Amino acid sequence: MYKIIALLFSLIFTCSVVNAESISRTVNSLGINKSAISISIKNIETGNKVYELNEKMPMMPASTLKIITSSASVDTLGSDYKFSTKLYKSTNNDLYLKLSGDPLLTTGDLGVIIDGAKEKNITPKSIYVDDSVFDSVEWGEGWQWDDDLNPLMQKFSAYNINGNLVKIELSPTENHVAPNIKVKPFYPLTFMNLVMTDFKMPNSVKLEKANSLAPNMLKLSGYMSKIYTTSIPVMNPKMNFVLRLEEVIRDKKFEYFDAIKFAKLPDKNVYLVSQADHGLDEILPEILKTSSNLAAESLFKKAGAVWANSKGSSENSIKMLNAYLEKLNLNTSDIKIVDGSGVSKNNIVTSDFMTEFLVIKSKDANFEDYKNTYPAPGSGTLKNRMLYFKNNLRAKTGTLSDTSAIAGYIVSRSGKTYAFDIMINDAKTSAADKKNIEEQILRNIYANY
Repeated sequence: MYKIIALLFSLIFTCSVVNAESISRTVNSLGINKSAISISIKNIETGNKVYELNEKMPMMPASTLKIITSSASVDTLGSDYKFSTKLYKSTNNDLYLKLSGDPLLTTGDLGVIIDGAKEKNITPKSIYVDDSVFDSVEWGEGWQWDDDLNPLMQKFSAYNINGNLVKIELSPTENHVAPNIKVKPFYPLTFMNLVMTDFKMPNSVKLEKANSLAPNMLKLSGYMSKIYTTSIPVMNPKMNFVLRLEEVIRDKKFEYFDAIKFAKLPDKNVYLVSQADHGLDEILPEILKTSSNLAAESLFKKAGAVWANSKGSSENSIKMLNAYLEKLNLNTSDIKIVDGSGVSKNNIVTSDFMTEFLVIKSKDANFEDYKNTYPAPGSGTLKNRMLYFKNNLRAKTGTLSDTSAIAGYIVSRSGKTYAFDIMINDAKTSAADKKNIEEQILRNIYANY
């Protein structure tokens, strides 16, 4: 009997060694410096480590950090929480629009809110906007300022509207003549237009800042033969919000002709007129499946505000996060988290920490629902990736310059579920090669564990 048990243990140990060696061979064969990659794989049933490489080495998690920060935010706010942008009327016949920092708020939502005031036949003396939900910081710690034209790197604030983006449209005119430029919706921008219409050339338009010539000037250069459009973040979210609100007031023919003003909602003598809501069931897919930085930062800041019963700020959000991680009994001595999206290069985590977090989350009663908030192959940020795994993979990706990461859950061919985290911080390896390395490692887990 003892010999049989010993033989079983020997077989299990031998199998584990073979599997580990298989992943090591895969990593070695892919031509990446092993010091640039961190891997942790754990069985979610037992919590046991089945493979590790540099698992305690702090690395940049990129957008995989959203797994942690969004979980902390939902834990604080509750899964049924809604961002509510509300319009109130005072007994002085003033209207107060109380902002919530809703990352999904649109011009259409403002239209619904103003319709509510029209239906009640309100003709206000003044319209005030209350932006007290968040502080005035619109950019994350350690964010790269030269990325502020990146449509994925919007500023975030109480004044979120239409994703804080505007569209620039260039229309060709005559051959060898500069194209026409339109900004939709209207937002004041100054352009140095060096683009040339050339119907024999493919579009090759380049957009860059020209702050050395004038503040907020944008330089356009290159050639174009057909309509070219691109989206850029607004530089002043407050100005953009006011423009959109004034636009809605005009379009709705709402009787108000004064300027938009700013003040905090009074504590009494006000009643609710109308509101626009967006719940976490709409916001979480934006964060985990399409990796919206605006949604992630807004949710994180809102959760910090609710946790501290105060104005939303990075400081309150980090305190909220630390309290959540302490509740999970996670050791945070080797990590540093400074934002909600993973954009900052000041964020550092370890792959061991990430898989430990994923194992803990797998013990939740609603684990299957939680796991399904991650992209599956062919969807979200995995739209064109990991198709080999079909429904056996749920994973959050992360990408920064020189950094690629992926974390989540994989069901192997044997039917076991593993939490995994792979982070590659390497300037020499191309983005495509990094993603190929991730897939090859996951294929090895699927086939051999």
